[in-house]
Amino acid sequence: MKNVVNISGYKFVPLRDLDALQNHLRVVCSNQSLKGTILLSEEGINCFVAGNRSGIDNFLTELRSIAAFSDFDGKESFSDYQPFSRMLVKIKKEIITFDMPEVQPAARTASKIPASELKTWLDEDRDFILLDTRNDYEIELGTFANATTVGIDNFREFPDAIKELPEEYKSKPIVMFCTGGIRCEKAAPFMEDAGFDNVFQLDGGVLRYFEKCGGDHWDGECFVFDKRVALDPDLSETATTLCYVCQAVLSGEDQRQPTYKFGVSCTHCFTDKKEDSIRVVDLETRNANILAASTPLPGSIPYENFRPMTVSKEMDGLSLLDFLDALHTHIDRDGWIGHVEAGHILSWGKPVGLDRKVQHGQKYYHLLPDTTEPDVNPEIKVIYEDEDLVAIDKPAPLPMHPCGRFNKNSAQHILQEVYQPDRLRLVHRLDANTTGVVVYARTKALATALIEQFGQGRIEKTYLAGVYGKSEERQFESKKKIASRPGDKGIRFLDPDGQHAITCFQWLDDMPGGCSLLKAMPKTGRTNQIRLHLWDAGFPIVGDPTYLRDGQLGVNQTLGMNDTPMQLHALRIAFVHPLSKKEVAFEAEAPQWAKSESLLTL
Repeated sequence: MKNVVNISGYKFVPLRDLDALQNHLRVVCSNQSLKGTILLSEEGINCFVAGNRSGIDNFLTELRSIAAFSDFDGKESFSDYQPFSRMLVKIKKEIITFDMPEVQPAARTASKIPASELKTWLDEDRDFILLDTRNDYEIELGTFANATTVGIDNFREFPDAIKELPEEYKSKPIVMFCTGGIRCEKAAPFMEDAGFDNVFQLDGGVLRYFEKCGGDHWDGECFVFDKRVALDPDLSETATTLCYVCQAVLSGEDQRQPTYKFGVSCTHCFTDKKEDSIRVVDLETRNANILAASTPLPGSIPYENFRPMTVSKEMDGLSLLDFLDALHTHIDRDGWIGHVEAGHILSWGKPVGLDRKVQHGQKYYHLLPDTTEPDVNPEIKVIYEDEDLVAIDKPAPLPMHPCGRFNKNSAQHILQEVYQPDRLRLVHRLDANTTGVVVYARTKALATALIEQFGQGRIEKTYLAGVYGKSEERQFESKKKIASRPGDKGIRFLDPDGQHAITCFQWLDDMPGGCSLLKAMPKTGRTNQIRLHLWDAGFPIVGDPTYLRDGQLGVNQTLGMNDTPMQLHALRIAFVHPLSKKEVAFEAEAPQWAKSESLLTL
């Protein structure tokens, strides 16, 4: 049942005090649980908003209560899901970018022709020019029969494109159209100024024509700028989609081609050739470069560190202090107060005060002057490299990416230095204290496909774990759910209402001091999953600084260089290569603490 109402509309009208209007509309949309985009500028408003019937009606009532928008006219369509991911109210230079400031639709625009009258002209086969002002990729999906196109990829190209129109067009009636009418509001007066004497614009654009006249004289579909991608003349979503990789518009037939692989390629971007920038280096040279890039440790040299902090939807409306505290860092509230008062919490490059309220989507920066980071083990070893994949044996302690007290002293930073200008794309993670194999993709398409496999549990992962205690069962498993968010001090806990998690365990061998060597095979990939499941089962991992023996919790998360290592090692990872469709596997040599004859049976 199509219970989501989509409203689109615009109005060119001089506006002032845009900040206040922006804040007011944000509140209205939030109160009505709407999503979409509203653009505001001194020239007017342009909006695309979706929600339930009452929410849209209340939004329109509130909008029309503002004098400037008392006659706001929106076009409706319906969908069975929310076509927008979030709600944005943005202030822009123009509500539709044209880069021609002399064109002012609020002061002057061309004559409008209603949809029903255009249909009559088409029915009667009158002599006029029907001009499509949209981009080429939109026109490929559909347009009016016998429409003239101008061959542009962006609306800003329109002024130059009409210079190529035949001279006789300047004396003929021209009816121009676009999706909703807003582009024609600027294109039509520009054409009049360029010497075209008889210009009309289709009132409400193609969507209003569909609403009033259906699909008469229209061939194909109409592109729209939301998740629906395209609508048919009944204003219903079609099967057309976008290529996740190159953003090409794909018809149902395009999606049936052998070159189309969701998240990997389509007929437009498929190629047997690798990206030109990708360079493959022999492993000895690569590992020597890693040693050079990490000597001395990059985070050991003092620098100004700006750590980004983004306001999530759940944090919207919090005070600045509550927001900072909700990030669950090692800094307590008094510490954050000190950082704010020192001018080290920034927004748009300027310090902010404790009286600020944060809003969803805002980004703040925590300035850490003269930063030096704790030492880590930088001895990353590349064990495989080709044009598609890179596999490393990660040492510990070493964070995978910037977090907490670590930024430059992370695997991500070190590998970026070594592989630039190429970019490695991380598709999974290990804890800072966990050693073993990590796989990177070398193209965006391949990374997307592998992340999908991880999300679907199709990746085979094998870990070794040294644990306290001895299990009476040779094999056991845990299905305890894990909290989706960290708790106090950033520690994850089991949560009966949390995320689904499964780990299978197999006893391999006895170890000194009443310990055991286990094989762990996680079927899901939750944060701290193996550590939590073993701790809950009464077999905490040797050297784990967080999940201790006897059900106790530690206060540390990342080990120091002189601490006893945590005995958890990612031994092997296997998956189906998205391009070759063959299974590939990578293995990192077992560490010294795990050396056992039992490993020969793995």
